[in-house]
Amino acid sequence: MVEAESYPLDVATVDRRVKERRQTLDRRSGEPSNYQGEERRKSTRRKVERRRQIDPTTCERDYTADEIEFMNAMDEYKRRSGRQFPTWSEVLEVIRSLGYRKVAPPSELKF
Repeated sequence: MVEAESYPLDVATVDRRVKERRQTLDRRSGEPSNYQGEERRKSTRRKVERRRQIDPTTCERDYTADEIEFMNAMDEYKRRSGRQFPTWSEVLEVIRSLGYRKVAPPSELKF
């Protein structure tokens, strides 16, 4: 609980809640509804295509051919797997599928 010293003495606090909503029964556990319409849940859910196509020309910088190839490969992977945020292991899988292999010792990154 918050100590009274943290509030100014000239401020009044008003509780505007009319009733405690958490004490009501779960309305889903009651009587089944007498809905007469068509049951829509029978059909299987279809996957909606939500990803937009990457357009490298909309960015402020020019991409190299390798960067565009990698972006397109990642986009294709995301579309096929249905995963918007792949793990680093999945990113490495895409990189290896493009033919990249570790053949030299690691070098320092240039920023």
